[in-house]
Amino acid sequence: MTDTMTGPVTQTAGGPDPTGGLVTQGLAVGYRTRSPRRLGAGRAVLSGLDLQARAGELTVLLGPNGAGKSTLLRTLCGLLPPLDGRIRIGGTDLARQRPAALARRLAVVLTDRVDPGLLSVRELAGLGRHPHTGFSGRLTAADHAAVEWSLKAVGAEHLADRPAAELSDGERQRVLTARALAQEPEVVLLDEPTAFLDVPSRVALTVLLRDLARDKGLTVVVSTHDLELALRVADAVWLVDRDSRVHAGAPEDLIRGGAVGAAFDADHLAFDLVSGTFGLRRTERARVTVDAPPDMLPLLERALAREGLAAAAPSDPGAGTGTRVSWEGADQLILTGPDGRVSRVRSFHELTQAVRTW
Repeated sequence: MTDTMTGPVTQTAGGPDPTGGLVTQGLAVGYRTRSPRRLGAGRAVLSGLDLQARAGELTVLLGPNGAGKSTLLRTLCGLLPPLDGRIRIGGTDLARQRPAALARRLAVVLTDRVDPGLLSVRELAGLGRHPHTGFSGRLTAADHAAVEWSLKAVGAEHLADRPAAELSDGERQRVLTARALAQEPEVVLLDEPTAFLDVPSRVALTVLLRDLARDKGLTVVVSTHDLELALRVADAVWLVDRDSRVHAGAPEDLIRGGAVGAAFDADHLAFDLVSGTFGLRRTERARVTVDAPPDMLPLLERALAREGLAAAAPSDPGAGTGTRVSWEGADQLILTGPDGRVSRVRSFHELTQAVRTW
């Protein structure tokens, strides 16, 4: 039983197939009460979840802070017991899996800090082979090959001989991902794997996970705050909204249905359905006529929008009656004010400084 029940999952297609990938049926996740008077009761964060992450696909878990993403992920990997319902991997109930057997089928990368001690990077990644090594714990040639492949897959082979304790946060996250891949599991669950990476590395790791899912037939579930990247790369999305409902479907399904905008739009942020990106929401102070080549227009629109100004084409109604920005070539812009004043600027920084005074 649970004390509270939140809304059920919303799916865009038919119900989950209980035989493939990672499947939940009537799942409720949350925390058990510690009160002896209410033993067995709990507080549900999310409930009524009928979800499927399919083999060969990258599924991303999205939602605002505090929506329950980490709670769901920790329940899926067995660190938290479900309050209700079932979790299946390849048709087998998670609760009936022996720990050793589960370790060969499921790999997890969490945000918890890991103390590698005196291990090298290669040795840390090699820990992923322990579910396969038996009592001795010794790695065979095949085990070493799996470790080397996993390090190369995440672009960390050049770190193999370094002490793991000396790694940066981003490098450590790559190695922990390699450790998970070295397990050669059926399912990989990752909580914010790109949190400490720079932008190119975030893209590279996300695409890598998608490609591994496709090439190796893995079921990969990733919790992330990289919304725009996830919506571009992921095969499927589980989106937790502000009312604790989970929407499941392809990124385009959730964008078109308005679930993405409803979950993340705020006073100063709005999701654009056409571009699939987030933009600043500002009160329009005035309209500026912009006469510039097509490749310059997006940058001019961005710069002007930051100052609360809307860009208008010369052919738009009302154009030419106020401030005007014209491209003169050679990185020169001419800014003409309503009173006929003219300023020449050579950078977007100079442009935004000038329009603030007009």
